[in-house]
Amino acid sequence: MAVLPVRLLRTPDWPEGPFPFEVGNRRTDAATRATYFAPASARVLYGSPGRPCRWHRTMSIVHNGMRLHGMELLRTATGRSHGHALAVLHFTVDRPLLPVLRAIGQRPDAGPNPLTGPFAPQQLFGQVAEVRDGTDAFAMVRPYTIALLTPETCHTPALRSEPTAALPATADQWLWQLASRSTPRDFPLAPETAADEFEQAVRISADWSALVLRHSAAFLGHRADAGQGDFYDFAALHARTVYLDALLLGTLQRDHIDRLTDELSGVFDGPHLSAQVGSLERNIAFFRSTYWRQHLTAHGPANELLLAFQAQYRLPERFAEILAEAADYSRLVQNLESQQISGALGVLTILGLPLGTALSVLQVLGDQSAAHLLVALGLSIAATAAALTTRYGRLVISSLRGGAGPEPPA
Repeated sequence: MAVLPVRLLRTPDWPEGPFPFEVGNRRTDAATRATYFAPASARVLYGSPGRPCRWHRTMSIVHNGMRLHGMELLRTATGRSHGHALAVLHFTVDRPLLPVLRAIGQRPDAGPNPLTGPFAPQQLFGQVAEVRDGTDAFAMVRPYTIALLTPETCHTPALRSEPTAALPATADQWLWQLASRSTPRDFPLAPETAADEFEQAVRISADWSALVLRHSAAFLGHRADAGQGDFYDFAALHARTVYLDALLLGTLQRDHIDRLTDELSGVFDGPHLSAQVGSLERNIAFFRSTYWRQHLTAHGPANELLLAFQAQYRLPERFAEILAEAADYSRLVQNLESQQISGALGVLTILGLPLGTALSVLQVLGDQSAAHLLVALGLSIAATAAALTTRYGRLVISSLRGGAGPEPPA
């Protein structure tokens, strides 16, 4: 599978819902897959009645040892990017898998990119969508690949010697190469850190494992594939459906956290700080209620894959930093508003005290002369102007403007 960032040019006229794979009498349509996920996660991944967000298209194209079974589009729109979506291309590869992954990852000397010719995205999507290129701040530079390799009896480096035996060290090395789309020549893994990398593998069962990295993920079987009707038929079904959806949700979380981080960096760019912070807080609340899930299902491996994806991008730590920084900005806005309220009260005091004093004196004296009233008004205005030139007056004016006021004298 290859996941690409795209921009929807129009609402697809494809069938709604995720790609409905079938194994035997088991069909994984939206209703079936939604049972694996919490309701909020299911709405993000599959939409809701009257509000679709996912479409699929069945096709069969065979080229250069690869077969395309179909495509999916998942709308990932936000307030600033209404047309953003993720596209998923479902392939079966009938030739060595690692060279195909290296070519998609554009490794040196890897050969031509398989996503060209009849598999070129611009040809597959037509007038429905276009691939977002590297100039988009939130687009993946390379397609995210999710690979499943089911070994044969000759692939002993990946196999357990018996069902209860421990995995050979070569199994995790092979899994890491598939997940990283690299060979030791492309990226020699440091022996000092290799154990830490291999510990991130998700042991789905004794039969297969998964490893999630920043730019790709891989599943590797640990017993020989017996062919049609083997357990691996169901493994492939889960990899293309529930496990794919867990990684898609992680991708959505990463993109939204990137956008929130970008929005945080521009809080002080606009003239109205309170409006900027208010918009940021609303977007954070929307993301938290809609997308932010660390336990999306009771289905254990899907949770583990999501957590592994989040760990690769440090999403929990980054979101905690966003919350802390937004709280700091909120306190800053509250302090500025308090200063402005205090400044307004100070102005009322400076304006009202001289005038009130002058009118009170005239009232006590019983003076009803218009000339004396004008003199009193003039004197009160002069006293107000003089008060505004003092340090307290300048501080009041600065508070009204949202500033911090003049520095105290040394």
